[in-house]
Amino acid sequence: MIHVRLQPEPFDAGAELARLDAQGGGGVASFTGIVRGEGGLTELMLEHHPRMTLAMMQQLAEDAAARWDLLGVTIIHRHGALAPGAGIVFVATAARHRGAALDACASLIDRLKTQAPFWKRETFADGRQAWVEPRAGDDEAAARWLRGDG
Repeated sequence: MIHVRLQPEPFDAGAELARLDAQGGGGVASFTGIVRGEGGLTELMLEHHPRMTLAMMQQLAEDAAARWDLLGVTIIHRHGALAPGAGIVFVATAARHRGAALDACASLIDRLKTQAPFWKRETFADGRQAWVEPRAGDDEAAARWLRGDG
């Protein structure tokens, strides 16, 4: 069972976890990303290419399900204008054993951050705006899963 959604509205992490719990596996792992409000951030705007972004999210979910023999995968990523404290991304995996669920969840969030085509613009209280640049640490975290280190 793979659920992948790209949406502007908030998600219900509890409902998503309940759906994965119902798969009857031995473990469910999840990650919820929250918009940080550091440095006077007032808005994070996420832009994307709908078909390309959704296709990449689906491919990542399918790759993880095959690699770790998962019972379920859920990936939800929001787009549009988000305020500090808002949920931005939800990734959860269900497996027969906790190790597979944990590894798959970690891999998905690392790879999603670097491989899904999103563009993020920050707006600050003083009116300043800046595009979020990729970080080398994010690339390295994703690369270890592709190398098989994870």
